[in-house]
Amino acid sequence: MEKHVSTAALTDAELTLIDRYWRAANYLSIGQIYLLSNSLLREPLKPEHIKPRLLGHWGTTPGLNFIYAHLNRLIRARDLDIIYMCGPGHGGPGMVANTYLEGIYSEIVRNWTWPTA
Repeated sequence: MEKHVSTAALTDAELTLIDRYWRAANYLSIGQIYLLSNSLLREPLKPEHIKPRLLGHWGTTPGLNFIYAHLNRLIRARDLDIIYMCGPGHGGPGMVANTYLEGIYSEIVRNWTWPTA
């Protein structure tokens, strides 16, 4: 069965939703890379909140998050069977952030909860 492929431009509402998702993924990613505590910014940042050794690489993460957000849109809009494969390492915080936003992360890592500090 042939699937209908739309070539219509995204609406302003669709672009807004993708932008919000991308920004949320970036926020979660940057918290993983740089912050040791206070990840939800419940108080002003202090030097003791920042990790002494960074995990991940910010330069890689926004691009990976951008691709993830748009692939999700395409998968849903066109009922596609796609796997997004990226290597381990510097982009890991982006993949964790996106799988958290989707709800998949807590299905795979069973006893995980969002930090309260």
